[in-house]
Amino acid sequence: MKTTIVCGLLGAGKTTFVQQLLRNTREKTVVLVNDFGQTGIDGEIFSAGGIEAIELPSGCVCCTLKFDLITTIQKIIATFSPAHLVIEPSGVASPSGVLEALDTLKISPVTVVGIVDATEFAELHETRMYGSFFEDQIINSDIILVNKADLVDEEKIARTAGLVERINPRAIIFRTVNATLQEPVPAVSPAERAISRHLPHFRFDTLSLRLDAGRGLLFYEVFFEDMAKGIYGNVVRAKALAQTDRGPFRFDLSYGRIQRAPFARQITDNRLVIIGEALKKEILLFMSGG
Repeated sequence: MKTTIVCGLLGAGKTTFVQQLLRNTREKTVVLVNDFGQTGIDGEIFSAGGIEAIELPSGCVCCTLKFDLITTIQKIIATFSPAHLVIEPSGVASPSGVLEALDTLKISPVTVVGIVDATEFAELHETRMYGSFFEDQIINSDIILVNKADLVDEEKIARTAGLVERINPRAIIFRTVNATLQEPVPAVSPAERAISRHLPHFRFDTLSLRLDAGRGLLFYEVFFEDMAKGIYGNVVRAKALAQTDRGPFRFDLSYGRIQRAPFARQITDNRLVIIGEALKKEILLFMSGG
């Protein structure tokens, strides 16, 4: 069973990459998702696209859920016998912890695909906001996508690629738009990978909310705009699936940028996951109707 770990900071494009990766595959593939809140969203996004997905929500696979990760992988092998296992850890997880678990299970070959957001990577690196956790994802990646290349100029793309190359000179680097590779993921030899063990992941506040049914599309548009403005604290990332008066929608907020799109199927359980710092949780709970 070949295994692919897809890592990257919040909003870099991991879920989009996995969808693109599996769109035309004929291999029997299972995706194991570790979302960052108690209410899993990415698993349903994959399932709506016809992808077999297993969720490990509410915790981090690099620490508190490592035992659960190991036992879940064992169950996946026994139940599905996939040719390909794709693991998408939370954006606040260190891939070194996942690599340790796979090493424990003697699973190989393993390819680590790292995704960086070209619109913010250089600035975040300079501020050292994420410390050693930030670099753990880069150091352990075999292939790195400098994503959202359409949103920045050539100078910033080159600067980002240069930083990535200095952190991990052995990685294969691609520039991508919508996390899309125009060729198959290249085969790599992980022999040179030196796993950075026991690095802490960056700790954010997280909040998982069930949302009142019957809210219209306008409510969600305004709600997400207010989160982007900082009205409810420093919201780094927010994701929601909601059945609105104009049908089912998926909403996504990443570092101030908002996206919304119709969802592929009806949503019976409206939910929202928020991650950030100094979140005004009581107000957010009131706004959700909880």
